[in-house]
Amino acid sequence: MTATTPSGPSTPSDAVPAVEATPVWKRPKWVLAGIGTLVLLGLMWRYGGGNVRFSTDLRPKPNTTFDWDYFWALVPDMLRGLFLTVQATLLGFAIALVLGLFLAVGRRSRIKLISWPITFLIEFIRSTPLLIQLFFLYYALPDWDITLASLTTLVLGLGIHYATYCSESYRAGINSVPEGQWEAATALNLGPVTKWTRVVLPQAIPNVLPALGNNLVAGFKDAPLGSSIQVTGILAFATAASGRSFDAGVEPYTLIGIGFLMVSLPAAWLVRRLERHLTYERT
Repeated sequence: MTATTPSGPSTPSDAVPAVEATPVWKRPKWVLAGIGTLVLLGLMWRYGGGNVRFSTDLRPKPNTTFDWDYFWALVPDMLRGLFLTVQATLLGFAIALVLGLFLAVGRRSRIKLISWPITFLIEFIRSTPLLIQLFFLYYALPDWDITLASLTTLVLGLGIHYATYCSESYRAGINSVPEGQWEAATALNLGPVTKWTRVVLPQAIPNVLPALGNNLVAGFKDAPLGSSIQVTGILAFATAASGRSFDAGVEPYTLIGIGFLMVSLPAAWLVRRLERHLTYERT
């Protein structure tokens, strides 16, 4: 007697179960986050004000190594200068993120009339100091009837300077996208906008978040250069405090170090959280 098997459709043993794809970026959430960021930056630009007036007239006690009363009296002025520095950094970095992406795409263009000038511009700006660029924007542009406010000059200078660094980070991330992804987008006849927003950038940007975070922290450290063009940020606060007391003093410069830690450490932490979050969504 021979054994019989029940009739019916059989499932191959090596069949791969269907896996539902997880979207890389959830559009509503990221659209709301982008709108919220733009609103925050707009409010900072509208109500952040111009130069800060430092009001503390207290001077350190003579023959003291560290005057704690003088230290605490300087805290409000330090926070005013710190807010102006943070405002300029965030606004400038927002410009750098957007402009840097366009520079990266332009540098990858196959049209030499586009890629060569952009490459020269990137290398020229990266090879010259930010301080010289600020001097040019603030002191040289008025000769061509272009006059900018000191805070506007600092924001624009930071944005253009760090856009070149962000563009190189973007370019590295774009080059890390596998060639098969580009070929698949072409085979599916996707338009340029769809290909970049739904295929390339969602894979490229998470890879460059650490580099972008480093640029943000570096921007915080370079923003005090605005004191050279009359921006009363955190460095101008220390200069004013030292000038009132006719002593360099350790208190105002200690506050500067604390102020930088107050903004740099949370910024680095937020970038790491964002990196882990995007990595989780990609899995």
